[in-house]
Amino acid sequence: MTANLMPGAPVADAVLAEVAERVETLASRGVSVGLATVLVGDDPASAGYVAKKHEACERVGINSVDVRISADRTQADLLEALIQLNADPAVDGYIVQHPVPAGFDFNQAVATMDPAKDADGLHPTNLGLLALGERGSPRPCTPIGIQAMLAHYGLDVAGRSVVIVGRGPTLGRPLSMLLSLKEPGANAAVTVVHTGVADWREMTRRADVVVGAAGSPNMITPDVIRPGAVVIGGGMTWEGRKVLSDVDESCAEVAGWITPRLGGVGVTTVAMLLRNTVAAAEHRTGRLS
Repeated sequence: MTANLMPGAPVADAVLAEVAERVETLASRGVSVGLATVLVGDDPASAGYVAKKHEACERVGINSVDVRISADRTQADLLEALIQLNADPAVDGYIVQHPVPAGFDFNQAVATMDPAKDADGLHPTNLGLLALGERGSPRPCTPIGIQAMLAHYGLDVAGRSVVIVGRGPTLGRPLSMLLSLKEPGANAAVTVVHTGVADWREMTRRADVVVGAAGSPNMITPDVIRPGAVVIGGGMTWEGRKVLSDVDESCAEVAGWITPRLGGVGVTTVAMLLRNTVAAAEHRTGRLS
């Protein structure tokens, strides 16, 4: 068996085309859209991810602001930068690139953000609304990107067994909430496991959908998935200049559907970030009109 590939580009391209139209509509009304990124430290992988977000902004006509906080600064400096972004009328949405260096508190930083400008959907208010199944607030970008990919390839998870390997705040936990909601594109039976669960491999072997979300290279191997399962590599790790997925590429010999190591979930994450940002601009404009 050779798995069907699930590239993210078709999903991302469709979302970015929609975003570009919405940006143009706002521009015709004299409204510009702005996204800021906050990068703490000089991690090359994080800097690369931020660069891709700015490139995507240029593609769709969103103004982008690149805020850098050096690793020798303090948490207070980071929070002050966020408070300034909260007050900046030219910034509709922004993110704090995860992870942050030792000595900085990512959760406190996210809690300092204006929830309406939380383009990544990770503020406690927005995660709480997600848990309640409420719409109208930004949802976490990587999870909604994965959901959009499943829908694009006609892979309905309703009533199916989904096992997420990893419980992090940006992917594993919010994805588990999203896919378990009673709404289209969700309504799955979701289990979250991690390396502290002794028999996690037995759980993945029974799953219809397996999502690697641990940031542990190649931990999902062919022997831990059921033949024909959908396998999604959400967690990514840099090894030198090479990006490694949580899902070993040899899983394609067993899976029914699989995301590629490159051009999979990452491109949909960026597209959803921009969609959240233009939605924030539309909401702001509606409040002011």
